[in-house]
Amino acid sequence: MGKKVVVLGGCGAVGSVVVKTLAGRDVFSKIVIGDINIDRAKSLAANIGADGTEAVFVDADDRHSIREAISGADLVINCIGPFYKTVKTILETVIDAKIDYVDVCDDVDVTQEILEMDEAARVAGITAIIGIGSSPGATNLLAKFAADNLLDETRAVDIFHAHGGEPVEGEGVIGHRFHCMRIDIPMFLDGELKYVKFFEPDGRALRANFNFPMIGKNIPVYPYPHPEQVTLPKYIKLKQVTNRGTVLPDVYYSLTKDICRLGLDSREPVMVKGRPVVPAEFAMAYIIRERERILEETGFGKQRGCCSVVVSGKKDGVFREYRFHMASKSEALGEGTGIPAAMGAILLATGKISKKGIFPPEGCINPLDFITLISDVMGLDKKVKDGASFSGVIVEEVDKDGNIKNIEI
Repeated sequence: MGKKVVVLGGCGAVGSVVVKTLAGRDVFSKIVIGDINIDRAKSLAANIGADGTEAVFVDADDRHSIREAISGADLVINCIGPFYKTVKTILETVIDAKIDYVDVCDDVDVTQEILEMDEAARVAGITAIIGIGSSPGATNLLAKFAADNLLDETRAVDIFHAHGGEPVEGEGVIGHRFHCMRIDIPMFLDGELKYVKFFEPDGRALRANFNFPMIGKNIPVYPYPHPEQVTLPKYIKLKQVTNRGTVLPDVYYSLTKDICRLGLDSREPVMVKGRPVVPAEFAMAYIIRERERILEETGFGKQRGCCSVVVSGKKDGVFREYRFHMASKSEALGEGTGIPAAMGAILLATGKISKKGIFPPEGCINPLDFITLISDVMGLDKKVKDGASFSGVIVEEVDKDGNIKNIEI
């Protein structure tokens, strides 16, 4: 009897990639697209046209709806954001149903809360892999690969990401950026977990410029509250983990940053000519409108992005650094996040992961298993390095003298 997987949020930018990726592999006999937009879910199922692909309605705020949607599943993949609002209810329901679980949660505050559900998951006899997208996800596993296979001693893991030009950005995306700028941001510095604030001096001190292959040089990046800073030190002995990122073009991200800094992300209504106006609702609508103008005026062109992991330490007593770049000028953010999530689901469904409980990717996945599988699925042996359609991982080795060379892993 085949396995059944339910992809929650299966119509979204990430979830639809998960569904299409799984439909192309002979692992699950039944793929259920769970979404609040049932018409779009049915349309996606019809477009895929694979036997065993169907749609079901789900409301992430309603436990009964979630329970009904995941009934009879062997695995649930959760792509419904924003995760700081939705993930706890969904994961609690999945644990109660004793079903294995995968998600792409990138909110560090709620990540720490759901890791505390580990005992409940172990008692239920399930495996839950959280945060297996691009960052977090592939970043964690590349860092663990370097620490386990390329270095004798690991000192630091520094993560950088930039993307922009996606066809659409909605209020949920803008609201998530406001959230990331307002919460305390964890950074693992000098062997300790510390917290900085985006707009305060300690946060501003961590701003930097980074050279992204295919994307551009000296791109400003800012502190990001992703989970790697919290989870990686639990599995790799090191002194530093940082995470910095941005949205392109910089003038667009700066607009979002300035609006948030001025307090226009507030949800408290303001009376304007006798009518209540929620500043955040106005701000999100304004940013979405201005984004189109900015993309046109800057001639930004097609969507593109890059996520880089820089792992440094020592090999044979000598300094060594490895830079992993996942870059593309033709794929959307959904591919970078959705494909790793699908790989986590496949590894779990095919018995490559046996631990019970709740884990970040580096806590339960063999990096080599992940790299081998994703290389096969994405056809990385046929990748094109022409600066236009590269999709995969560029790996650079840096020696003690600063010499850089490309290597294969």
